[in-house]
Amino acid sequence: MSWFLWFVTPWSSSSFPLLLLTVLSRQIGLEGVQASVCSRWETHTNMGLFQGGDVIIGGLFNLYFMSSLTEQDFNKKPYYDSCISFRPYTLRYIHAMVFAVEEINRNNSLLQGVKLGYRILNSCGLYPWALQATIPLLIGIASTSTAVVVSEVLAPLSVPIISYRASCPCLSNRHKFPSFFRTMQNSMYLTQAMAQLAIRFKWAWVGVVITNNDYGHSALQTFQKETQGKGVCIDFVQIVNKHAIMNDAKKAAITIEASTARVILIFCWHTDVRQILLALAERNVTDRQFLASGAWSTSNELMQDLAISKLSSGVVGVAIRSSTIPGFENYLRSLNPYNHPDNVFIRELWEREFGGTESLEKMQDVFTDMSQLRETYNVYLAVYAAAHALHSLLSCPNRDSPTNNSSTCSSAKHIKPRELLQHLNKVNISTPHGEMFYFQGADIPPRFDIINWQKTPDGSLKFVVVGQVNEFGIHLNESVIQWNTGSSEVPVSVCSKSCPPGTRKANRKGEPVCCFDCIPCGEGEISNITGSLHCERCPSEFWSNTERTVCIRRQTDFLSFNETLGITLTTVAVSGVIVTTAVFVVFLYYRQTPMVRANNSELSFLLLLSLKLCFLCSLVFIGRPSVWSCRFQQAAFGISFVLCVSCLLVKTMVVLAAFRSARPGAAALMKWFGPGLQRGSVCLFTSVQIIICIIWLSLSPPVPHRDLGIQGSKVTLKCTMASVVGFSLVLGYIGLLACTCLLLAFLARKLPDNFNEAKLITFSMLIFCAVWVAFVPAYVSSPGKYVVAVEIFAILASSYGLLFCIFAPKCFIILLRPEKNTKKHLMGR
Repeated sequence: MSWFLWFVTPWSSSSFPLLLLTVLSRQIGLEGVQASVCSRWETHTNMGLFQGGDVIIGGLFNLYFMSSLTEQDFNKKPYYDSCISFRPYTLRYIHAMVFAVEEINRNNSLLQGVKLGYRILNSCGLYPWALQATIPLLIGIASTSTAVVVSEVLAPLSVPIISYRASCPCLSNRHKFPSFFRTMQNSMYLTQAMAQLAIRFKWAWVGVVITNNDYGHSALQTFQKETQGKGVCIDFVQIVNKHAIMNDAKKAAITIEASTARVILIFCWHTDVRQILLALAERNVTDRQFLASGAWSTSNELMQDLAISKLSSGVVGVAIRSSTIPGFENYLRSLNPYNHPDNVFIRELWEREFGGTESLEKMQDVFTDMSQLRETYNVYLAVYAAAHALHSLLSCPNRDSPTNNSSTCSSAKHIKPRELLQHLNKVNISTPHGEMFYFQGADIPPRFDIINWQKTPDGSLKFVVVGQVNEFGIHLNESVIQWNTGSSEVPVSVCSKSCPPGTRKANRKGEPVCCFDCIPCGEGEISNITGSLHCERCPSEFWSNTERTVCIRRQTDFLSFNETLGITLTTVAVSGVIVTTAVFVVFLYYRQTPMVRANNSELSFLLLLSLKLCFLCSLVFIGRPSVWSCRFQQAAFGISFVLCVSCLLVKTMVVLAAFRSARPGAAALMKWFGPGLQRGSVCLFTSVQIIICIIWLSLSPPVPHRDLGIQGSKVTLKCTMASVVGFSLVLGYIGLLACTCLLLAFLARKLPDNFNEAKLITFSMLIFCAVWVAFVPAYVSSPGKYVVAVEIFAILASSYGLLFCIFAPKCFIILLRPEKNTKKHLMGR
C-alpha cells in the first residue's frame, strides 16, 4: 500500500491552505504549546473514515465546527471552545468522495489493477484543528517535531492539493502555489459574471456591500475593473466586519436606505447577509434588488428565513454550477450505521437525527437533497481528477513489450509527487455523464448557474436556475426571472434617467459619469438613440425636425406669389402700374394744356412708360427662379431704371437750357437742344446700360442657386450673382446718372418760375438716392428669400417716389386747380 500525499480540501477561505503551510513553516510547535493547546482539542478531529488501498487519497472536511469563535487576547494561554456543532451537508461531501472512490474502483477502464483507498478526517474549519488533522493524514504522527520536519519538506515535495471550495483569485498564482488545484470556480470569474449581469440589465447606479477581507476587496476590484467604461457606476461601498456585524449591518442598512441606487451587490457570507437584511427589514426598506455572490446565493438558511423573505424575494445570484451524480442518491439513502458500523459519521448522524432505527430511504433533509449538488459535485470531480492523473502516471506504454524498460514506468508503490503533479496539470477528461473537465493552471473553466429566488404559491421561496455562465459568455432566460417587485420587468437603477432621443448627455462636474444632465440638440443637429453622448449635424440638404430626432430634407424656399409677402409686394407693384397708367391717361387727355406741354410732354410720357416698366420688372423677381428669369430680372431692372433716370436727367437739362437761353446771345442754345437731341440723349444713356447688361449676361450671368448656408429647415432657391462686378456696374451706372441728375436739379431749383419742375426732380432724386443707398447694406445682410424682397422693395419705393414727386403736383393742378393750368400762371414769377 502506497501513501499518496494528497488533500481534498474544503476551505472556502482562500487563505486557508496557504496559512496551513505558513503555520507549519513557522515551526510553531514547541512541546509546551502542544501541552497547553492540544490538550484542549476535542476528539472529533481524530474521528474519520479509512479504507485501505494501493493509493490512499486524503480528505479534510469541516464536518464539525464551533458554534462561536473565541477571540484570543494573548494575555493567557490560548483557549478554544469545543468543536462539536454538526453539519449534515458536509457529511454529504464526505460520502461524495467515498462514492467516487468506490465508483472508480469498480471501473475496469480506469486505474485497472490499482485500488484506491481514502483517509477522511475533520478539520473543524479552523487552523489548529486542520493542522492536527493534516499531520496524521500525511505521516501518521502527531508530534511537534514531525510538524517541524513537514513544514521544511512539504513545499519541495510538490504535494498536490485539490480544493473543492477555495475560491480566492490569489490561489491561481502558480509561483506561490505550484501544487494547488481546485474544482471550485475562481471567484474572479464569478464576480466577472456579476459585472456582466449589471451591464446586461443596464444597472448604471449600484451600491456594493463587501466583507472586510481579501474576498470582499478582491471582488470589489474585479467588479470595478470589469464595469469600467461600460456604463456602470458605484454609488457607495459599505464595508462590514464579521466581529462587529451587528453594528456594521445597521450602518449598511442606513446607507442603502439613503442611496438612490435600487440594485445592491453583496459580497459577504450568508451569516453577515442575514444581519444586513434584518436591519433593512427593521427600517422597512423593501424596494431594493439584490445581486448575490456565490457566498450566499444558494443559502438555504437565508431563503427559509421568514423574517427577511420579503426582502430576499427576487434575489438574483451567481452560484457554483449544479450537476447530477448518477446513483449517488440511492447510495446515500442506503447508508445506515448497521450496514456501516465503522462509519463514525453516519453513526453521529443517526444519533442526532433519529436516535433509533429509522431509514434514509424516504427522508428529506439537507443530507439527502439532490437538487443542489454544487460543492458536492466539486468533491466528486476532485476525486476523478486525482484518479485520472494517477491513471496517466501509472499507464506505461508497451508495458507488456519484451523490450520495455520497466525502470521508466511508475508503480503504485513508488509514486513521486512531482511526477503526479505534472500529470495533474495535463488532466483532460470526460466525467461518467459526459462533462468535459480540465485544469487551466490551478483553475477550471468558469461554469456557473444564475439563480433566482422565486416565490411559490404557498408563499415560500425556492431556487430557480434561470441561466448559465461559461467561458463563452452568459446564457440567460430573462422572461422567467422574478424580480423583487414581483414582476418580470427588469428593475431600473440609474443616477440619471437616460437622455431621450433629441438630447445628449452632459456630465455633471465632480460627479460620476453615470450622473448627467440631458441637453437638447441644437438646430440642425439630431440624436436618434437613447443616451446619446453627442448630437450629430444633419447633412447640408437636410435639417432637424422639431424633436431633433431625425434629419428631414429641407423644403425649397423662394419668394412665391402664394405667400403673404409675395402677395403684398405683387399688390403694391400692380397698384403702381395702375396708378402710373391713370396718370398716363390724365396726361394724354390733357396733353394740350400748358402743364403737360411744359418741359417736353414727350419726355413725360416716356418717363411714365419707364416707371410702369419699373413696377412691372419687380414682378419678375417673384416666383421660382429659373435660368431665364434670373437673367431677365436684372436686365429689366437695370434698363428700366436707367431709362427712367435718363428722362429725368434730360428734363433737368432742358430746364437749365431754357433759362440759359433767356440770356443775351444764348437763344441758339435752346434751339440746338431740341426734341431730337433730347430723345437721342435718352437713347444714348440707355444704350450704355444695355451694353453693360449684354456683356454681363453673356460672360457671367446670374444663375439659380440653392442656398444651404442659411440655418433653418428650408433651402433658399435664389438667383446668385456669378459676377459681382457686373451687378455693381449696373447699379453704379444708375447711381451715376441719378447723382448727376440730382446735382443739376439742385442747381436749377431756384429758377424764377411759379412751377419749377427742377424742384420736383430734386426731391424725387433725393428719395431715389436715399432708397438705393439704404438698399446696399439691407441687401447684403438679409437672409434667404428676403434678399429678393429687399430688392423688390427698393424698386417699388424708388418708383413710387419718382411717380409721386414728379406727377402728383401736376395731376393736382390739372384735376383740382385747372385755373392754374395756364401759361401765364406757369410763367409767373
